[in-house]
Amino acid sequence: MGYAQEASALNRQAYLEWEAEQPDKHEYIAGEVFAMVGVRRAHALASGAIYAKLREHVKGSRCNAFMSDMKLFVAAADAYFYPDVMVTCDERDRRAELAIEHPKLIVEVLSNSTAAYDRGAKFAAYRKLADLQEYLIVDVDQRRLELYRREADHWLMFDSEAGGPALQLESIELALSPDEAFEDLDD
Repeated sequence: MGYAQEASALNRQAYLEWEAEQPDKHEYIAGEVFAMVGVRRAHALASGAIYAKLREHVKGSRCNAFMSDMKLFVAAADAYFYPDVMVTCDERDRRAELAIEHPKLIVEVLSNSTAAYDRGAKFAAYRKLADLQEYLIVDVDQRRLELYRREADHWLMFDSEAGGPALQLESIELALSPDEAFEDLDD
């Protein structure tokens, strides 16, 4: 009887070289690689609406907004992620070609297969980013925004549902309402 051969872990450099030649995106966590799956229409519309609002807001400033094609490197977690949307105002990130390392704001749009991970292990990794001020979770099924804001040595959570008040993204001085985030979705 044959046994499956254990795959050897990739180091970061090998991952980056391999990933550059792949047709699909893959996240990297401590030597393991995970394929990114396609998203539902509602996910794409919500992340697109949020990106457009953030990009317009930071236009002309020293900040940049990125969609899910730009990697995020979290050194303390030895990981590369593809957040749905992120904003950085750090001068070091302005020179980055492959990955951002100092975002102020990260946005993840939940899907059925990633909701627990986005709220759990991924958020735990994101919290290791010293420059991260806010983490916005977007639940398209519930039409709900959950904003986590760093305050000294802890995180505060704010939320709002469809028809509810805007959440203040203090990291970039912008108010974002659920209705704006979900404006392109069918009822």
